[in-house]
Amino acid sequence: MYSIKEIYFTLQGEGAQAGRAAVFCRFSGCNLWSGREEDRASAVCKFCDTDFVGMDGPRGGRFTHPEHVVGECVRAWEGAPGRRLVVFTGGEPMLQVDQQLIDAIHRDNFDIAIETNGTIAVPREIDWICVSPKAGAPLEQRSGNELKLVYPQKGIDPTSLNGLAFDHYFLQPMDGPRRKQNTQAALDFCIANPRWRLSLQTHKLIGIP
Repeated sequence: MYSIKEIYFTLQGEGAQAGRAAVFCRFSGCNLWSGREEDRASAVCKFCDTDFVGMDGPRGGRFTHPEHVVGECVRAWEGAPGRRLVVFTGGEPMLQVDQQLIDAIHRDNFDIAIETNGTIAVPREIDWICVSPKAGAPLEQRSGNELKLVYPQKGIDPTSLNGLAFDHYFLQPMDGPRRKQNTQAALDFCIANPRWRLSLQTHKLIGIP
């Protein structure tokens, strides 16, 4: 059983694969926040701006079999040519992603990327692993393709993550009323620490989902 908020076709807006066409499959639920505003003050992650509550988005719903999820991803791709990519995101996708779903997606000629908070280990069969650590949460997934830290976060110094086994290290300015100041802070940090690169949420800048 998979509870999915939405499935839609767009361009990846951030990180190392920014600009690549992808189907986003957003799972409902998270282990660091309920998604309800009344619970935000007590959440582990207090800054999340993503709506992952319910199953009322495009192609969302409760799916009883992995092939049903794959079918919606195929339809969302809209017949576009080229190697297909699905991005499992959330919420926290690792609460629901299992081997049966991974195998079914691969059988239909999709690469799989995942955007996770890293509190749950990710299966090796996932093709692209993006981990976004959150202050106050355990970090179980300590390797992957990209580490994307929302910045600044009280309780996480980026340099404390330098020893992890990732190919790319990104700082992404925290959105919200201090976005301009946060962007400048991230820019300054990346200039002083060249291992880290700046990631901007280009999908928000150009107005795509």
